[in-house]
Amino acid sequence: MSTEPRLAEVTDPEPAQQAAPGSDQAVKETLEDYTLRFAPRSYRRWTPMVVATTALGGIAYMADFSIGAGIGLAHGTGNALLAIGVAAVVIFVTGFPLAYYGARYNIDLDLITRGSGFGYFGSVLTSVIFASFTFIFFALEGSIMAQGLKLGLGLPLWLGYLVSTLMVIPLVIYGMTALSKLQVWTTPIWLLLMVGPLVYLVATDPGTVDRFLAYAGTDGEGGVNTASVLLGAGVCLSLIAQIGEQIDYLRFMPPKTEENKRSWWTAVVMAGPGWVVLGALKQAIGVFLAVYIIAEVGPTAAPEPIQQFKHAFDAMMPSWIVLPLAVALVVISQIKINVTNAYSGSLAWTNSFTRVTKRYPGRMVFVLVNLGFALALMEADMFSFLNSILGFYSNCAIAWVVTVATDIGINKYVLKLSPHAPEFRRGMLYAVNPVGVVSFVAASGLSIALYFHALGDTLQPYSPVAAAVIAFVLTPLMAVVTKGKYYLRRTDDGIPEPLLDEDGNPSAVTYECHVCRQQFERPDVAACRTHDAVVCSLCLSTDKVGDHVLPEAPAVA
Repeated sequence: MSTEPRLAEVTDPEPAQQAAPGSDQAVKETLEDYTLRFAPRSYRRWTPMVVATTALGGIAYMADFSIGAGIGLAHGTGNALLAIGVAAVVIFVTGFPLAYYGARYNIDLDLITRGSGFGYFGSVLTSVIFASFTFIFFALEGSIMAQGLKLGLGLPLWLGYLVSTLMVIPLVIYGMTALSKLQVWTTPIWLLLMVGPLVYLVATDPGTVDRFLAYAGTDGEGGVNTASVLLGAGVCLSLIAQIGEQIDYLRFMPPKTEENKRSWWTAVVMAGPGWVVLGALKQAIGVFLAVYIIAEVGPTAAPEPIQQFKHAFDAMMPSWIVLPLAVALVVISQIKINVTNAYSGSLAWTNSFTRVTKRYPGRMVFVLVNLGFALALMEADMFSFLNSILGFYSNCAIAWVVTVATDIGINKYVLKLSPHAPEFRRGMLYAVNPVGVVSFVAASGLSIALYFHALGDTLQPYSPVAAAVIAFVLTPLMAVVTKGKYYLRRTDDGIPEPLLDEDGNPSAVTYECHVCRQQFERPDVAACRTHDAVVCSLCLSTDKVGDHVLPEAPAVA
């Protein structure tokens, strides 16, 4: 019996896939961003250092200065620096396995999550968590830019919020190609504007360092205590999901070979977990600048980066150039990070929507959705309750990232219950894997309960610790209890060609998808259930009736 009517039903949600590449915007963006997809070797033309520079350009955000200042003003310099250090260690350790997998196998964090304990539909939970991260931080950066535009140009905040939102749309449309150019060219200017004032202040007035180190915080005690350190670390750990944005760039790393392995590893470590080194430094600078200007602007305005850098520039250059430079720094930083937030957020929303509805509407729809959420947060004045939002959000982000990192580090390499090579294709995975889903839900649920004082005031500061510990313990425990049986629905995708080449890199052998007629590399295709042909991962995702999805493999006796 002919299957053509049902094939038409499969391809209807993505009509552009029937056309030649470039003839429709939907095809263009799919093949530019590889939404829901493995990033093929034919597209990965950048050197490791260009990819790393592009990835690091995305962390030029000003939020770190606000976060550091807020923690320092509340708890004092000693507690703030310890909190920043604790969070940085956790972020580095958990980010390393995720960055390696993204760069080695050229897939984003959602695709990694699917095969690392969550299952095909289970990782929709974490996609929403990640999408929330991108619009929360877009709103934070947009608020900072609006503060700069108000101070420099007199724009009312509501209009500044709108300007900061709309200006990134043209830049984010063009995906990785445009973003790599933007980040590479603006990074040197940003570094000079950020580091210059700090070096000048320390060199010309060493007393600023003494005042910074002695600052006791608003409670006036100044002593180091565990509760303050953990409360501060919880706010910093809200940034743990930043590794997802780093991987959105690292997935475009070239294959790792004997010739490039040194530069490859350098780029992965530097732009993967290494982003937190610069992030922690910015948070410490935020504390320093807030303490420096607190006598002039007061504790309320001290966490605002535009105020911090305005007063820092004022100490080292003529007054006529101070405000333009401070505004320029804020605007450059906002553009650099918010094109990444809009880009990564649109990928996360698209991933979730396509899997749930089996329809691919195009990434630009979700660029606008993400920006809409961010604009709503800005207009609600999220900046005034920043630490509360980040402290709550960090519990979910920690539970997710620690669960996936533990699955890779422990379940794959130590227990060997999780498949070593990542899998993300529909039909190859179970819909839900209890290993990751149970661990994530338990860790985030209990830590959120702690955060909202459900178990008393004494334990409240320990909510981020609880999220990390519960996820770390439950993930291998669930793998042992389930014996790893819910990771793979099938072990054979029906194609004899190996997934990996002789160097362990994803194979570059190409196949034509018989549904959309596009060429895709080996890791992005699977055999078709009803035809003697192969189907790409996106057409599998949009297959409404499951015609092309391989059946579950029979259990081995």
